[in-house]
Amino acid sequence: MQVAQNSIVSIHYTLTRPDGEIIESSRDGAPLEYIHGSEALVPGLEKELTGKSAGDHIAISLQPEDGYGERSEQLIQHIPRDIFHFDGEINPGMRFQADTGRGIELVTVINVAENMITVDANHPLAGEVLNFVVDIIAVREAS
Repeated sequence: MQVAQNSIVSIHYTLTRPDGEIIESSRDGAPLEYIHGSEALVPGLEKELTGKSAGDHIAISLQPEDGYGERSEQLIQHIPRDIFHFDGEINPGMRFQADTGRGIELVTVINVAENMITVDANHPLAGEVLNFVVDIIAVREAS
């Protein structure tokens, strides 16, 4: 069976930066299982997997527009500390769910000042070239 809309696909993958640094890998655990076409993967990888079959091996390099998109300075916001609802110490690198006006999104704290917290709603991998090596383990119809 080929990978197609709504099929259940099981893959092992390794994601690296162009310099070879491993960002994430499933190879030391269970394969990733997802519903194809449900936007569970970045668009370029999902497109590349379409039509492939169990046993196929794929190596692909995705530009930012086919991955997590370009970074946008408009997604960086300065929030007054008094309206930032969190009990406890806030430090750069912490991640929170926030209502950004475009719905609930995950934001990363990038700066903490006395009266202002700066957050970034860009995906941490936005603007980066992503290299994937994928082995398709299984493809089946959804039940």
